[in-house]
Amino acid sequence: MLKQGSMIVAAMALAAGPAFAGSATPPEPDPVIAAPVPAPAPSSPNWTGPYLGGQIGWGNVDTNVPGVSGDDVIGGLVAGYDYDFGQWVVGGGLDYDWADIGLGAGNPTLENVLRVKARAGYKIGNGLLYGTGGWAQADTSTLGDDDGYFIGAGYEHMVMQNVSLGGEVLYHEFDNFGPTTTDIEATTVQVRGTFRF
Repeated sequence: MLKQGSMIVAAMALAAGPAFAGSATPPEPDPVIAAPVPAPAPSSPNWTGPYLGGQIGWGNVDTNVPGVSGDDVIGGLVAGYDYDFGQWVVGGGLDYDWADIGLGAGNPTLENVLRVKARAGYKIGNGLLYGTGGWAQADTSTLGDDDGYFIGAGYEHMVMQNVSLGGEVLYHEFDNFGPTTTDIEATTVQVRGTFRF
């Protein structure tokens, strides 16, 4: 009887076994929560393309003749094209400034300056620090015009996607101006604004 009872208990255990065992299907894995992708680091603006704008500032003109010098407002138009190489920017352009800088009683007046310029700069965030130089032509009221050169430096900052503001300092030299032996030196300090296409 004891043996028969043991067999019944064993049979019941076998019958109940599948009910207590886990499902044959493997459990669902816990969902994987993806880490948020970090935002890309802000990049500096792309300076490639043409631009057009204006500038205004102060011009100081000096000569190798004692007492023949003057200073006054100078300003005009700028246009050019830049190419962005990544960290460096190279470009060329034209400036045309109007002026009315008298050099004293009986002496000529500087009326305008035309520049053909090259420039190369290094990007600093949204800004461009650059050096520039090239050919210049100055026109006067009585001595006509003459050719010379200029060198300088400037900084330009992109304040909007297509708008930049900056400043520039240029040194000009014109030797033996016109029919004279007078050497003319001019320094200009100007602020400028450009729209980039």
